Amino acid sequence: YQRRVRGDEKGKPVTDHLGQTKIRHGDEEIRFEQEPFPLYPGEKLYGKVSPLQVVAPNTALRLRCIRDFSDGEKSRVAGDEWLFEGPGTYIPRVELQVVEIVKAIIIKPNQALRLRARKEFTDKSGVKRRAGEEWLVREIGAFLPNVEEEVVQTISAYVLTDKKAIHLQATKTFTDVFGKERKAGEEWLVTIDDAETHIPDVYENVIGEVKITTLTSRQYAVVLDPVGHDGKPQLGKRILRKGEAVFFLRPGERLESGIQSVHVLDSDEALLLRAREAFKDGTSERKPGDRWMIYGPSDYVPPVEVEILEKRKAIALDENEGIYVRDLKTGKVRAVSGQTYMLSPYEELWEKDLPAVVEELLTKNDGRSNDHKAVQKPTGPRNKTRVVTYRAPHNAAVQIYDYKAKKARVVFGPDLVMLGPDEQFTVLSLSGEKPKRAHVIKSLHLFLGPDFMTDIVVVETSDHARLSLNLSYNWFFEIDKETDKEAEKIFSVPDFVGDACKAIASRVRGSVASVSFDHFHKNSASLIRQAVFGADDTGKIRNRFGFSANGLIITNVDIQSVEPVDQRTRDALQKSVQLAIEITTKSQEASAKHEAERREQEARGRLERQKITDEAEAEKARKDLLELQAQSATVEASGQATAEARARAAAAAIEGEAAVKQAQLQAEANKIKAQSDLEQTKAKQDAEINHQKALNELEINKARDLSNIEAKKFKDVVDAIGAETIKSIAQAGPEMQAKLLQGLGLKGFLITDGNSPINLFNTAGGLIGGGPGLQNLSLIHI
Repeated sequence: YQRRVRGDEKGKPVTDHLGQTKIRHGDEEIRFEQEPFPLYPGEKLYGKVSPLQVVAPNTALRLRCIRDFSDGEKSRVAGDEWLFEGPGTYIPRVELQVVEIVKAIIIKPNQALRLRARKEFTDKSGVKRRAGEEWLVREIGAFLPNVEEEVVQTISAYVLTDKKAIHLQATKTFTDVFGKERKAGEEWLVTIDDAETHIPDVYENVIGEVKITTLTSRQYAVVLDPVGHDGKPQLGKRILRKGEAVFFLRPGERLESGIQSVHVLDSDEALLLRAREAFKDGTSERKPGDRWMIYGPSDYVPPVEVEILEKRKAIALDENEGIYVRDLKTGKVRAVSGQTYMLSPYEELWEKDLPAVVEELLTKNDGRSNDHKAVQKPTGPRNKTRVVTYRAPHNAAVQIYDYKAKKARVVFGPDLVMLGPDEQFTVLSLSGEKPKRAHVIKSLHLFLGPDFMTDIVVVETSDHARLSLNLSYNWFFEIDKETDKEAEKIFSVPDFVGDACKAIASRVRGSVASVSFDHFHKNSASLIRQAVFGADDTGKIRNRFGFSANGLIITNVDIQSVEPVDQRTRDALQKSVQLAIEITTKSQEASAKHEAERREQEARGRLERQKITDEAEAEKARKDLLELQAQSATVEASGQATAEARARAAAAAIEGEAAVKQAQLQAEANKIKAQSDLEQTKAKQDAEINHQKALNELEINKARDLSNIEAKKFKDVVDAIGAETIKSIAQAGPEMQAKLLQGLGLKGFLITDGNSPINLFNTAGGLIGGGPGLQNLSLIHI
């Protein structure tokens, strides 16, 4: 409560000279257990009467001093803070203020508490802490932070296994929990060999978790920048680790190309190696840049001084296959075919480049482009290291030029052309389409014929009629394939189609220009043939026209169509043709009409004659019908009576046969039934006899088994009791009876129930014993 009255040393109010109580304005006083007291004037109760605050275990009150006072031997200054730790009862003071209730933090196993100092002080363990300093509390249990300590966070430990480690980095120079001094920026691993769990220190930054690297017996790895025994990375160094092995990559270490498998080489495989640095390979001294090969069958793990350039495989080549091989020392390129070839260390596959037009022609089925005969079947990209092959078609020729030897060779089909390293195809550029245009057809081979080509030639007659002729020429090459000079002659003219068509067209135009249109229209075939082939001394048209430059022979000229170029000529020709067609059509119509009338009259006469003949035949047929009807009536009358008599006789015979058959079947049925009953009765009696016999055998076997069981049981009982025991049992009764008689003074006795007569003849056998009715016993003294 707020107290305004002053008190003396004993707590009594102090009064002035007028007897008024002196008041301490603004002061407060806390009273505890005491006698009831009144409130003086000016005093006021602050709040209610409250129980004292009990501080539980693992809790504390954070107190702040609001005015200076002396707490026993220790003086408190306004602003000081401290903890009142439980368990206990807090006695409040007016100089103190309860700031908050502080609860203890439970530190579990594998946990730590990260604290920060609010100001400079000495902690519970006696360590001086500076403001802002952080540290860990690792002791398991309840921890009550001091007022100068600030809880930053609770840190959980990393559980380390044989397959996991943690990567740490020092944020400043310090000594870790393992007693090792760590420099600022230093990185290291903590594995299960160091501890099973690890709580990162305040100066340790966890980079991440590192998984273990496992190598099997068929694996290896090259570690770059490995960490040495002093814990520092050896920059630029490489070490080889073979399986079976397990290890953690230290900070700064990395794998070159990851985990690699052991190189297993077959009998036709090899590895091309190159030395990175000088080293001794068995008995061989390797220098930097040396190349050599390891051949199979074997497995190989390259040391760090060796670089694997490539894995090579023996190339199996047929006689029609090959590869281009280049010697790295001399630069010479050669073609290898018809064998299984493995490249040597200083050899490599050489790629042969071909012109784009040749590449395009090789991808097609027959090596021709822009030709209606070419069937294009695109294939995949060509392997440039393989020998270029081309199948020359039948009756065709291919020219190959060797730029190194500066000579050409001609191959006649069907044959397989294989290009050498310095050889190239001669590409033919021929004229095509109608009329002929240059450089339309590209081809690698030249057909020798016979074949044909078609061209359109525009000519002009002597009367200035312009005509378009569609001509077709049959041709072939006449050469000697055995002579190289003759073979090369066919390729001497680059475009034999264009040259031949131009020569023939020139001859045709010159011949047609000297005749009129009417004459040409009537004799076009002979005029053109004579213009192309010429005539001999006798005036006979020749049958061939040859070109001596390349051996081309024209054997025939076919005129497929003749059309006027001028529109007026074309219209006049068309009109005359239509008029001729119309006259011909009308003539044919008149002839057809006359022929139709004649045929109609003949048909009408034949029809009348046929009609008369048919009427006569009908009368004759009617006469025959009447005769047949009369005969039929006679036959019908006599046949009906005969049929009825035969039917009755047949019916009687059938009835008799049926009665006999029925009696026979009834007798057979009775016989079968009687036989069946007899067999059934016999089978039933046999079954009863067999059943009774089986029952008798079962009863006999049962009686035999029971007797054997009883005999065995009695034997087992006798064997179990023993002969001496049985003897003792047998003697026990008479001996006891004899002793009883002796005790009673009797020499003998007889017991009876009074109902049964006594057989004195058998008395000796029944002197001792008892009957079923022992209720009425009589004792007879003898």
